[in-house]
Formats: sequence, structure tokens, C-alpha cells
Amino acid sequence: MTAAPLPPVAPEVTATLVEDLSPRLRKRLDAAVTKLGSRPTHRDGDTVTIAVDDDTELRLHAPGGVVATVDAITCGCLLAPACVHRAAAASAAPAADPAPEPAAESAPDAAPDPAAQPAAPTVPDSTPPPNSTPSPGDTTPPTAPALATTPPSTPVTVPAPDEATPAQREAAAALWSAGAAVLEAGVAGAGAVAQAALLRAAHTARLRQLPRGASAALSVVTLLRAARAGDPSYCTADLVTALAELLGTAHRVGTASGAELAAVRGRARRPYSPDGSLRLYGLFTEPVVTDSGHGGARTWVVTADGRLCTVGDVAPGGVGRALGVADRTVRLGDTALTHRELGRAGLAVSGATVSPDGRLGAGKGVKAVTARGAAWTEPPLAALWETPPAEQAARALRSVSRYAEPDGGGSDLLFLDIELLGAVGESGGTCLLARCDGGVPVRLAVADDDPALAHRDNLMLLATAPGTRLRIIGRLVPAPHPRLTLLACSHPTGESTVDLGFDRLSRADLPDPGAPVHSAPDRPGGPGTESPLHLLERRVEQTVPAGRAALGMLGDVTAEARRLRRAGLPTAAGLLTALRASAARRERDLFGRLLPADTDGFAAHWLAAARYTASVAESLCAAAWEPGPAAPTHGPTEATAPRPAGSPR
Repeated sequence: MTAAPLPPVAPEVTATLVEDLSPRLRKRLDAAVTKLGSRPTHRDGDTVTIAVDDDTELRLHAPGGVVATVDAITCGCLLAPACVHRAAAASAAPAADPAPEPAAESAPDAAPDPAAQPAAPTVPDSTPPPNSTPSPGDTTPPTAPALATTPPSTPVTVPAPDEATPAQREAAAALWSAGAAVLEAGVAGAGAVAQAALLRAAHTARLRQLPRGASAALSVVTLLRAARAGDPSYCTADLVTALAELLGTAHRVGTASGAELAAVRGRARRPYSPDGSLRLYGLFTEPVVTDSGHGGARTWVVTADGRLCTVGDVAPGGVGRALGVADRTVRLGDTALTHRELGRAGLAVSGATVSPDGRLGAGKGVKAVTARGAAWTEPPLAALWETPPAEQAARALRSVSRYAEPDGGGSDLLFLDIELLGAVGESGGTCLLARCDGGVPVRLAVADDDPALAHRDNLMLLATAPGTRLRIIGRLVPAPHPRLTLLACSHPTGESTVDLGFDRLSRADLPDPGAPVHSAPDRPGGPGTESPLHLLERRVEQTVPAGRAALGMLGDVTAEARRLRRAGLPTAAGLLTALRASAARRERDLFGRLLPADTDGFAAHWLAAARYTASVAESLCAAAWEPGPAAPTHGPTEATAPRPAGSPR
């Protein structure tokens, strides 16, 4: 048998199978998941078969590519259907993103649910907001948040149109509880049972028109599985962001109203609005490969008035599909252009529809014909490179922010004219150092390390040509120093452009190797490189892999808090002290027995710290792109930190 990937399984299917297991089998579930992961599999049409042993086979039937019902997973063992194998297979497979609910587009308010439960625990008003502006000379840490052990009761009444329904509050409470449980246990303790609780909460949230919270829960599950499987692409910071998004969204459902509530609910379907006739100019094409196993291509185009739009084709299939889709015809009108051809040509479109994030719709009323494109040095494309890098970075940061509101619009792309300086080593590998016009040094990293794509090879080849001037397109990476992932560039000969994920440069494409070599600093510069913010960031990150108990066993953090205050970050010092105290606090009853840990209170402290560090880190990132003399050694203080809306910071 040849190995075949498992098909995605609907969240409610996995949750139901795990919930139906006996307590004894639940204890064996994680071991069963690990064992199934090493067994041979093969695909026959819509069915994937796993050889549990020499005599037993497990089948996952996925019509349409997704296992949508409990009965679609069958096992040939003697204990089936009450065996652990079915739940293990569902837990080992990717979590499918559920189809949007028909009513989710308009998100009408549902009738009140008589069984509604209290909303997710509220972060008290005394919680030190990370974006607070301290008064001059403020060196006193803010009061640590009180630990909310019993959320206030919610009366069962008909909600106003701009308030969450009781059913939505109940779903948000389930999301909060599942996320807090993961934070309590850490990656090491968040096995298949904890993941099933997240999947059940995600399914309930989706049914009650909370697609943003549901999507956040699925992201947490995907990252937990990657972490537990030792996936080399896993990054703890990604799981920190996903958990904070989950907890923050769940918290805000009970407190938001009006437009904020609409953003917190999210959209199950991407809205498209008519945009008449458009003249589009191709910019470049990039491969899209997601952690959930999807693959495809995205082509960026520019309208005559300078707006950025995209035409995409992404579906289950991974990197193999991404490579194939690049040379398939674009799904837009009657054009015969492929994605890679469109990246260098143009389109005239009538009846166009565009989503808030710039995606072009491909409905039946859309007509498109091939037109002449434009070079990067010609209008309207040339105008993209005329905006100063600092302004571009500030705009992109609003889009790439860890907790940006959905449908916020904007782009995370930067358009720079640079001079290559050479390769520099980092803890995560090698990147390319360059100097953009204005003198700001910028680090160019690989957009995707998959060896099937050309990103890594192209970047390493460009690193051998210091002194070369290029016009580039990159995606902003929030960091205390200017940093991009490199997506496209002008050809070193100046004759065309290069899609760095698909096109492969050769040494013959590079200029004379006798070009002058510029020294590359060993460490990135910038106003945030000496900031002690990492003292709080590392405590936030340490919680995720090991759980609350590991943070509680840490020693005294007084010295770290003192250093943060000296750097002008008193709120960070207060959050660090409160987080450590909350992690270590365990109450006892009258007989001296330990009471259950306050998971809700600890989650509230952790969430405030996570959102605060993200806010200040984004401020440091924006400051790093400013040209001219270096900013103060420790970067901006809390008085200059941005104010992201709507979080319990």
C-alpha cells in the first residue's frame, strides 16, 4: 500500500465520536491516534483505507472530499462501532472548515434560547489595558485584575438588534471554556479529548452565526495537532496568536454591540459588491499552501486607479495542486490566460464584483477579455513604488496585525527598490539582507520553505549577487526590525519580472560576480531590538507548550518587572507580576485540600498579556521602518503604543 493523506473530517463528526467513547477508551485515545499515524493507508476514489493491523481495516468515506457524517467512518474490528479506532482516525485527520450556514450572510438575530448560559468570563475593568497611556512619571504598576470565578448571570430576554443573542452568548462561553482548558493543560496535555471539545464548540458557534469564533477554534486545533506531531513548520507564536484570537473573540461576544459585534461575529460568506467595469493590470502570482492541506495560486492585479485586487484558485491538494494551478486558466469571464500569464498581462472586466479584501468574484455575470499589461515602471503599477517605505509599512501593519478585524481591507504587501547586501545567518536559518531607498536595512526571508517551490533556491541565489539593484514585492513580517517575505522581484537583467515561488533563477541570470560587496551586520538594527518586551513575551509563550502549572513553578519575577519599568513599560511589569501570581495561586478548602484551579481567571490574565505584547510589538515594528537616526534604545514607551480596538487589554 502507498501512503495517502487522510481526508478532512467535519468538526461535529470528530466531536461526536470522541464524546461517545467510554471514559476508559478516552484515556487510550491519544495512543491510538499515534498508532494510526504510523499505519499504511491508501485511497480508492472517495474512500481512504487505514490498515489497523493485518486483519482489520478502517475506512473513511469522503464524498466531495470531506467526511461529513459519523457513519462515513467504519471499522472492521470486533468492538466496532464502539471502538476507539473511529475516533482516533477522526482525530488524526485534518479538521474540515464547515460549509457556511445559509443564514450567516445576513446574520439575523435568533430567538432567545431558554437554556442560555452565562457569557464567557469578563475581564474586569481593573485589568490594566495594555494600550493605556500612563501619566507622566508613572512608575506604579497597575492593579492586577481580579480573578473572575463566577461570571455574572445573563437574564433570558429578547436582545436588542445590536446585541448578541442568549444562544450566541452560550456558544461564546463554550468557546472560552474550551480555549481556557487548552491554556490550562498546554500542548502536552491538550490531546484528542481537549481538541474534541474545541471542535464541538466550533460547530456550535458556527450554527449560532459566530463564524469568526468557530474559525479561531479550528485554527487552534490545527496548530495543536501540528505541535503534538512535531511538524517542523509549527511555531509557538502562531498558537499564541490563535489562542488569543479565540479567547478575545469569545470574550467580546458578550460585551460588544453594533458594528463591533458584527466584526466579532464575523462572516460565514465573503460578501461581494458590484464594481462595474474594471481595467486590470497583472502584478505577480504567488503559490498558496495552507496548513489545512489546501493549495493553489493567487494572482495580484491593479486597477486603473491603483487599487490592489486578487484572483485566486485554492482547494484541497497542497503544494502539488499549487504548482499545477499556476498554469491553469483563470476563473474569470472568458479569458484564456493562466494565472502566471495574468501576472504579466491585463484584463478588461465588465460586471465585476469585489469583496472588501479585494478578491474578484467569478459569477456568471462577470465578463473578461485579455488586454495589454503594464511594466512595473509604467503607470498605474509604478505608483506602488512611489510611497515611502515607512508609510507602506504602517498601512501593511494594519492589515497583517495579529488581531486585525476581518474584512478590514488593505494589503500586507510592500513595494521597494533595494540594493542587495548579502546573506546573514539567523537562529531560524539564512535570510537576505538588503538596503531600500532611504537607507533602511531590510531582511528578506523565504515565503515558503517547501522544497517543491522555488522560494528558497531563488533567495539563496540572489544572496550571491551583492550590489544588485532590484525592484521587489514582499509581505510584511511584524518584527522589531524591517523584515519581509520575498514574493516577486524584477529580473536582475531588468527585462522582466520573476514570481519567486514559481520561476527559478539560474546563475546565468545574475550580473557579473565582480560587483562590489557590502558588509552585512550580524544583528538587525532598529528601535525595538533592545526592548525588554521579550521578558513578558516569553512568559506568554511558555504557558502554551507546558500549561499554567509550568508558569506557576517559575521563580520570582521582581527583577524582570523592575527592568520593564525602567524601560518605560510599567503596564508590562504589572501584567507580568499578575500573570505569574495567577499561575501560582491555588486555594485550599477547610481540610487543606487543593481546590480546582481558577482557569478562567488565569485565562483572563494571559489574554491581557498576549494582546498587550502584540500591541507594543506592532508599535516597535512601525518605528523600525522610519528612516533617519535610530529611535531611543528601548523603542517607544506605552505612551506611543497603538490602540487596537475592542480587546480586554
